Amino acid sequence: MSTDIPECLQSLKHFLSIQDLSAEALQGLIDFSIRRKSQFKRGELKPVLERKVLAMLFQKSSLRTRLGFETAMIQLGGYAVCLEDHQIGVAKREEPKDIARVMSGMCDGIMARVKAHQVLIELAARSTVPVINGLSDWSHPCQALADVMTLQEHFGSVAGRKLAFIGDGNNVARSLLSAGVKLGMIFAIAAPKKYQLDDGVIQSAHDKAGRSGATIILTEKPEEAAADADVLYTDVWTSMGQESERTAREADFSGYQINAALVKKANPKAVIMHCLPAYRGLEITDEVMDSSQSVVFQQAENRLHSQRALLEVLLGRRK
Repeated sequence: MSTDIPECLQSLKHFLSIQDLSAEALQGLIDFSIRRKSQFKRGELKPVLERKVLAMLFQKSSLRTRLGFETAMIQLGGYAVCLEDHQIGVAKREEPKDIARVMSGMCDGIMARVKAHQVLIELAARSTVPVINGLSDWSHPCQALADVMTLQEHFGSVAGRKLAFIGDGNNVARSLLSAGVKLGMIFAIAAPKKYQLDDGVIQSAHDKAGRSGATIILTEKPEEAAADADVLYTDVWTSMGQESERTAREADFSGYQINAALVKKANPKAVIMHCLPAYRGLEITDEVMDSSQSVVFQQAENRLHSQRALLEVLLGRRK
């Protein structure tokens, strides 16, 4: 059982969305992740999840999410059991509320990577153990946590730093916006109008920005978003489940590539981020992704460190 979890995280029950966290809890989770990463690098991790089991449910393919959670459980002395949708049939063969009760009786935590965010809400409503969002159509909080952890490692405080998101206003963009607003960042997103963030998401972010000093910029011009940015961030133009839209999306986003010309618009010391997988030559060039300014693979490694810290916070308090 972990004994040094920050006070601001003691009441955290589930991890479904960055929006659910207070600014203090988000900052506390970032700091805890960085502290535990340092201890890991020094060989000082303790098996605080010994004999604990994490059930992992996947409706979508995964590399960083699955590898990160499974490795983290092993490193903390526990186990992870992977269940794919063809084995369970979420909402077809079995209802989420029934799955939650079965998993709660057998395991110490649930991590689910799902198609519809509503499935996570239903799992959490009936589960007696922590539920973690490994990705949904609405949000990707584990990615956002690793991202802001990476930025804090690089810059120190992220308050006042400008992040330019170039591309689709998708689940990653929503989670990043929520994190950026809580941490007082300048968040700019460049996307064609029909791919911009939802009005409700923007309004909610504006409401919170006044308290943190954050700024939100919406534009259709990548150059405008990238101007003097400290971070250039992109994601795939076509997400899982949107394969039928690929041709149209590639045409619509053809001017939204992070390339050497766009990097020149940013701060000379700007870092480049991508949540992966990347379609090199589409949303980002090889030259930029493999440049000295890229922190893409530090960002990917931090999925392990932040998810391990998250598991300790959620499962480490349970006897």
